[in-house]
Parts: sequence; structure tokens; C-alpha cells
Amino acid sequence: MTWPAAVLWDLDGTLADTEPLWMAAEHALAERFGRVWTEEDALALIGSDLMTAGEHLRRHFDADMTAAQIVDFLVQRVGAGLQDGVAWRPGAKELVTAFAAAKVPQALVTMSYAVLAEPIARQLPFAAVVTGDAVSRGKPHPEPYLTAAAQLGVDAAACLAIEDSVTGAASATAAGCEVLVVPHMVRVPDGPRRRTLPSLAGTTPDTLRTLFA
Repeated sequence: MTWPAAVLWDLDGTLADTEPLWMAAEHALAERFGRVWTEEDALALIGSDLMTAGEHLRRHFDADMTAAQIVDFLVQRVGAGLQDGVAWRPGAKELVTAFAAAKVPQALVTMSYAVLAEPIARQLPFAAVVTGDAVSRGKPHPEPYLTAAAQLGVDAAACLAIEDSVTGAASATAAGCEVLVVPHMVRVPDGPRRRTLPSLAGTTPDTLRTLFA
């Protein structure tokens, strides 16, 4: 069987440069409660399950909102930011297109909610979309990646996951995937079945097959 059986893509920071939108939404929430929110605080949440992040923010800001209400606030802010268009990460959209041309099935696996992820996914040839509001256990649990592999009808161990965060890479590794890390805002440590590239610019399916050979 040709490797990979499928490519499973993270969204935020990997496929699209949405992290600045999430950070801006967090800062807006901090201002609402008169609290301090640093870059270090924001970076620590990258790749997190949204309800986990919402509960963290609720405690950090001592907010009179539930975690779910905080998540709704963030999602609405990010959604408004995406109205101006999607800022694709270098080489990501081209690599999706190249794998599609090679008849390799692909899925989007993100902790963003469907209201944000699905409009982006519709612009690309994804055969499945797994979002944070569609799983019971988010990243770093393996459920999101196992769910995507099952929807595509392939073994997760035969899949390539592309990630930019510690949490996301841990989720894909726990699912048994081989993992390509393309760091964006945070450093992701080395690990088993894991390779790192500084950028996807100029990367092709054959490049990755050689890298993981």
C-alpha cells in the first residue's frame, strides 16, 4: 500500500494562520474583565481543546461566565476575523492540492468548532472533518485522530498527521500516526514516529515519503 494511507491535517497554525485571531479574542476577554493576559499565557493554550481552554480562562480571569460562554465568545470573535478571508500557512494549501492529485484521502482534524472549520474545509478537497465539538475528548487525547482515520476507513498507524503544537502532536502520536511537525508559534519536542520541517513551502508528497522512509 502506498504511504500514507491518508493525511490528517490540523487547522489552526498548521493549515491556516488563525492563531493571531484566537490570541486577539483572548486579549479582548482579558480587557473585558480588567485582567492581564500575556503572550506566554496565550502560547500555553495553543492546540488546546476549547472547553479546556475556556475553563482555564474562566479561572484565570475569575470570570462571571461559564467555560461554554467563554468558548462562544472566542468562537464569535475568531469567526468575525475570518470574514476577511483565510491566511494560509506557507505551502499548506499547495500540499493539500498535491496529495489530492495523488488520490490520497485527507481529513481536517481540529479543536476549532464546526462553525469555524467547515467553511475553511469546503475550500479544500477534504473527505472528512473532525472538529472539537464533535468529539468527547479533545487533543491531546487520540480520539480526534482515531475518529478521522475511522471516517476515512484507514488505519491511523498508516496515516500522516501534520501538526504545529505540542498538544496536537501528542494526540496524533497517541493515535499511532506518523507526525510531521511544522512549528509556528511554539516549539514541539522530538518524539517517536515524528519528523520536523521548518515550513511546508516547496514540500511535496514525495518529499515527505523520503523524509519518513
